[in-house]
Amino acid sequence: MTSTPEQQPADRLDAAAINDRIRALWADGALSPGGEVEYRQLLIAWAEAMHAEQQLAA
Repeated sequence: MTSTPEQQPADRLDAAAINDRIRALWADGALSPGGEVEYRQLLIAWAEAMHAEQQLAA
């Protein structure tokens, strides 16, 4: 069974997929308390994914 990007842990996604999850959190215009926690985790995962992608490109 293949998992969708929404089901995969953020640390296994590329930066674009993590960005999509971040945008989805903000779709309603505000974050719930649980959404704020997930948002912070996704920001860290996005930064790490961007760094990894830049390292591969170098």
